[in-house]
Amino acid sequence: MLAVSNLEVVYDDVVLVLRGVSLEVPDGKIVGLLGANGAGKTTLLRALSGLLDIHHGAVTRGQITLDGERIDHLDPQQVVARGISQVLEGRRVFGEFSVEENLRVGAHTRPKDRAANLERVYDLFPRLLERRTQAAGYLSGGEQQMLAMGRAMMSSPRYLLLDEPSLGLAPQLVGSIRDLISQINEQGTTVLLVEQNASMALSISDHGYVLETGRVVMDKPAQELLDDSDIQEFYLGLGAEGERSFRDVKHYKRRKRWLS
Repeated sequence: MLAVSNLEVVYDDVVLVLRGVSLEVPDGKIVGLLGANGAGKTTLLRALSGLLDIHHGAVTRGQITLDGERIDHLDPQQVVARGISQVLEGRRVFGEFSVEENLRVGAHTRPKDRAANLERVYDLFPRLLERRTQAAGYLSGGEQQMLAMGRAMMSSPRYLLLDEPSLGLAPQLVGSIRDLISQINEQGTTVLLVEQNASMALSISDHGYVLETGRVVMDKPAQELLDDSDIQEFYLGLGAEGERSFRDVKHYKRRKRWLS
């Protein structure tokens, strides 16, 4: 199990972003993490993958453990070597490299498994095989997302951290990415899925958490979150007053209703 316990993260020794976050990502499951912009979702992933230092952040309280062993002091390469890979928001592919060169970069911690993992990635993402010699910068948004996911899979991760994989994609492509995440999970990779698209995330997750201003304010099985009236109102645009935007709801109202 990948577990976070009472985690606090501060940027530049001043800005407190995570305020006692606790969650669990059991082996073999998909866990969804929902939250609006600024809730702290990406910061949590940076803490898990060892990327906080790059952004002048630090864990000031709590711990992160993998199978009971603390990993919050490890650098990113050590975290990847332990079996945790992150797909960053915005894809971050190397535009001038070919598709296959991008994939090979992802295998730097598992060079002996490069050939087998490349075959696996091409099996998961046949479109990448078709584009293997093409410069990544010329791929569509959906293809770049597939490439970013495939690159992360090249290190044979036990845990895959996905940061907003549906961001900026057309609805049809969102469905394709959702199905690919399910397929990756069925093949044995555990997934922590960070999303604002609650419907997509919860439709394939086993459990879900809602993060609000650095705190976990809801923690339920995914289906219960889908059925929850607050989630329907704030994230799915449904409620007693008809369709409404999450942004239209005042922060104090969310906090009052969720924490009452």
